[in-house]
Amino acid sequence: MTPELLRLILAQVFLHASMTGMRLAAPLLALQQDYSAAAVGVMLSLFALTQVFLALPAGRYADRHGLKRPLAIAVACAACGTALAAVFPVFPVLCLAALLTGGATGVTVIVLQRHVGRSVSSPTELKKVFSWLAIAPAAANFMGPFCAGFLIDHAGRSAGDLTGFRAAFALSALLALACWLLARGAHETPDAAPPSSGPKPRAWDLLAEPMFRRLLFINWLQSAAWDVHTFVLPLLGHERGLSASVIGSILGAFAVAAAGIRIVLPLLAARLSERQVITAANVLTAAAFAAYPLMPGPLSMGLCSVLLGIALGAVQPMVMSMLHQITPQARYGEALALRVMTLNASSVAMPMVFGAAGALVGVAGVFWLVGGVVALGTPAVSGLQAPPRADHNL
Repeated sequence: MTPELLRLILAQVFLHASMTGMRLAAPLLALQQDYSAAAVGVMLSLFALTQVFLALPAGRYADRHGLKRPLAIAVACAACGTALAAVFPVFPVLCLAALLTGGATGVTVIVLQRHVGRSVSSPTELKKVFSWLAIAPAAANFMGPFCAGFLIDHAGRSAGDLTGFRAAFALSALLALACWLLARGAHETPDAAPPSSGPKPRAWDLLAEPMFRRLLFINWLQSAAWDVHTFVLPLLGHERGLSASVIGSILGAFAVAAAGIRIVLPLLAARLSERQVITAANVLTAAAFAAYPLMPGPLSMGLCSVLLGIALGAVQPMVMSMLHQITPQARYGEALALRVMTLNASSVAMPMVFGAAGALVGVAGVFWLVGGVVALGTPAVSGLQAPPRADHNL
C-alpha cells in the first residue's frame, strides 16, 4: 500500500465516520424527544436520499474535474450539516444534516473509487486497492457510532442534557474537516481520452445486460440487510433499555468484523470464487437475522452482530470485482454510479418500510422478515458468473 493510498483510505474513514456518528446520534436524540419509530425511519432514509440523485452527476463532475474539487464540496457539505446540528439540535435540522452528510458520503465514495481505479495499471493491482479501500466504510462504521455513543453518554451532565449530543455532532464536523486535510495532497490522475464521435451511450442501457441486473439485485439484498440492521438495532436496544454506548459498541462489533473479513479477503478470494463467497454470505446473513431477536443480552447480540459483519463485509469487494469484469472499461464509472443509485434508493425506502413494519409486527418481526427475504434471494446467486472479456485490459 502506497502512502497516498493510505491517506485516501483514512480520508474516507473520517468522512464516512462523520456520517455514521450522525446516523447513530440523530435517531437516538429523536427517540429521546419522543418522535416515533416511523419518524426516525424517515430521518434515516434521508441519509441516502441525496445519494440517489447525486450519483450520476457526481460521477460526471469527477470525470471533468478530477478528485479534489468534488471532494472539497462534499467535505464542506458534511461539515456544515453536522455543525448546524451541534448548534440547533432539533428534528428539522437533524433531517437537513442527514441529507448533507449522506450526500457528501456518496460523492466521496464515487470520487475516491474512480480515482483509485484509474491510478492502477493491472487487474491484480485493481483487486488489491479495492480490497483495501473497502476497509474504510467498515472502519468508519466502528469509529463513528462508538465515538458518538461515548460522547452522548459521558459528555452530558445529566440523562436529558443535550451537551453529549452537541459534542457528538461537533466531533462529526471535525472528522469531515480531517478528510480534506488528508486528501488535499493527493496527485490527480491524467485526464481520460475524449469520447469518440457518435451517439452518446446512456447509463441506463447497462440495465439491459442480464448479468448486470442480477449482480445489482444480489448486491441490493445484502445492502438492504446492512441498512436494516443499522436502523433496527438502535430500536431493539432502546426497547431493551440499553445505553447509547452499548448500542454503539454492538454496531462497532459489526464494523470491526466487516473490516476484519476484508483484510483477509484476498486470501479467501484466491481459493473461492465470487459466487461461492456471496452464496455463503447470503446464508449466514439469513441465519443471523433469524437468531438476532432471540438473543438475551448485549453479549449474544454482539455475537450476532459479528457474524452479520463477516457475512455482509465480504460482499462488496466481490461485487466490485465482478462489476469490473462484466462491464466495459469505458463505462465503468457509469456502472459504479448506477450501483450507488440503486443501493441508495433502497436505503431511502427500506428504513421507512421497515419502520412502519416495526410498528405493526414489532422489532423481532422485522428481523425475521429481512432474514426471509435474503434467504429467498439466495438462489439468484447460482446464475452469477463473470466471463473473461477482451475490453477489460487496464
